[in-house]
Amino acid sequence: MIANLPFSQACENNKQAILAVLEKELVGHSHVLEVGSGTGQHSVYFAPRLAHLQWQTSDVSNNHQVIQAWHDSYPAPNLHPPLAFDLMTDTMSTSKSNQPYDAIFTANTLHIIAWHLVERLFELVGEALPLDGKLIIYGPFNEHGRYTSASNQSFDLSLRQRDPNSGIRHKEDVVALAKKHDLTLKNEYQLPANNQILVFKK
Repeated sequence: MIANLPFSQACENNKQAILAVLEKELVGHSHVLEVGSGTGQHSVYFAPRLAHLQWQTSDVSNNHQVIQAWHDSYPAPNLHPPLAFDLMTDTMSTSKSNQPYDAIFTANTLHIIAWHLVERLFELVGEALPLDGKLIIYGPFNEHGRYTSASNQSFDLSLRQRDPNSGIRHKEDVVALAKKHDLTLKNEYQLPANNQILVFKK
């Protein structure tokens, strides 16, 4: 890794396992919008290894300089500079080639943002994705009203101490919200360190 680049350990965790899922789930897809690209670490890892895709990063404007620094250090022809995207105010536009995004990926976001913004995300995704488009979500989830591990319980407590509106979401609530916007849970993947990937299809 290039020294002095802002670094997120959460982005490094499970990136190989996430890639294995994306390689399977994104066959036949062409334009991916990554919501909440953070530092940009995921995008520079995934894009060159998914060369059939156009990978569009996005985040609030304050994070663009960091994302671009990672892109400059690890360029790829199918990796695009970040779009300004704020769930509170923006909508999902078409890709720069004027084609709709046929897949949307987001990692480590649902437990950070407030629930009303999770609802907004699903509303926008439901509007933006074409038929057979996919929403792929990575992160921790509760199941059957319970934490899946003691470490997730501790993580959830730390999240809520920092921001009472954040916290690990219940998978059942997320699935029900998705159904409201014509998104059906098609696949689930258990990943290391008590994280999961949920794959929804329009």
